[in-house]
Amino acid sequence: MTDFKADAAFEAGSVFAADWPLCQVRLQDDARFAWLILLPRVDGAVELDDLSRDQRAALMEEMVRAGEVVRALAEATGRRVDKLNTAALGNVTRQLHVHVVGRRRDDGLWPDPIWGRPGAVRLSEDDRETLLRAIREA
Repeated sequence: MTDFKADAAFEAGSVFAADWPLCQVRLQDDARFAWLILLPRVDGAVELDDLSRDQRAALMEEMVRAGEVVRALAEATGRRVDKLNTAALGNVTRQLHVHVVGRRRDDGLWPDPIWGRPGAVRLSEDDRETLLRAIREA
């Protein structure tokens, strides 16, 4: 896990937030949603079955933790989460990753999926730093 590198697609649309025991945690650079991406630091992992049982259990715990963080981030901005969306899609980027997204009934795309939809709004530098600090303190 020491030579782990996030796929270039993640570098383009998200920012490094923290390293948890299994995953690199990234903040999606889209002000419309409280959105974290978990990337298990396991070389060559594409599917969940590429992880050991212990790693899968650790990933599940980190997904729950990410959900708690997403809810806290949303509440801190005054936008309470109505539903957490958790998905490991990988159709565009093969590297195993899990999205944890806070959705709201008034988010503009509700109830439709957000994957691959245009209209991302970049976080301001101040908001990005505030959110990154909150993630690191969680």
